[in-house]
Amino acid sequence: MAPPSKYSPEFRDEAVQIALRSSKTISEVARELELNSETLRGWVKKYQKQQEPAPDAGWCPAEWCSSDLRVAPGQEAAIAQLSEWRSSLKREVTRWLCPSMTYSA
Repeated sequence: MAPPSKYSPEFRDEAVQIALRSSKTISEVARELELNSETLRGWVKKYQKQQEPAPDAGWCPAEWCSSDLRVAPGQEAAIAQLSEWRSSLKREVTRWLCPSMTYSA
């Protein structure tokens, strides 16, 4: 078991927030707070890791490529309207670019 930390959780949280908000480097902030820079860097990394969403939480670009996309509740009508507009736009562009072609929906 690791020995108890000499820094309170409140101090750690405040140091991390200062480091993240500051335009200074972590080393400079650590020096000002009289901390080892690697200690502060570790706290910042731990904080950032805790802030990352879980891999299966919500939408991400990898999911956009999936054939099993989820539709947000209540968005079916908007999606249908956009799909209709898209089809209409495709017809009009085809008519404009290739007048001799016929396009059937």
